[in-house]
Amino acid sequence: MGVTPSSPVLAERIETRIFLLRGEKVMFDFHLAELYGVETKTLKRAVQRNLERFPSDFMFQLDREELTNLRCQFGTSSSGHGGLRYQPLAFTEQGVTMLASVLGSPRAVQVSIAIVRAFVHLRQLLSTHVELARKLTALERKYDEQFKVVFDAIRALMSDDVLPHGRQIGYLAAGAAKSSKK
Repeated sequence: MGVTPSSPVLAERIETRIFLLRGEKVMFDFHLAELYGVETKTLKRAVQRNLERFPSDFMFQLDREELTNLRCQFGTSSSGHGGLRYQPLAFTEQGVTMLASVLGSPRAVQVSIAIVRAFVHLRQLLSTHVELARKLTALERKYDEQFKVVFDAIRALMSDDVLPHGRQIGYLAAGAAKSSKK
């Protein structure tokens, strides 16, 4: 497959594989291995040979609870049934960039460029959503004041109180009309 960093199909595949974990946007080793066209164990071996290039803010291993949650989320089976046998590695954007230099293949470089662009795109989307949320909050504040009069009028109409001029409106039931005249 001809992988280009600007391929829309590749960008979509990448964006669906970026997850939020421990407050970081990360990609898992098995997804990266698939994108780079290598086996997961090959990717992990390359990382193990170059551990000094992967500080904890570039890469970390999932703990047991995170692994359990991951199995539930992806529907993977337990290790005895062909599922994840080892706790996956999670790579941040910086870790993905470093991973390309460790793997060294032209494909790894091209895929890493696409991944970095996907991370940037997600950041841009997030900032857009934050701006929209801020504008919506401002609109709510502005229009809450303007509609306060309307809401007060509706509440007054919903209350059982007698109208200000002292007369009730509506029909009385036949039995109620006789008793009210007494």
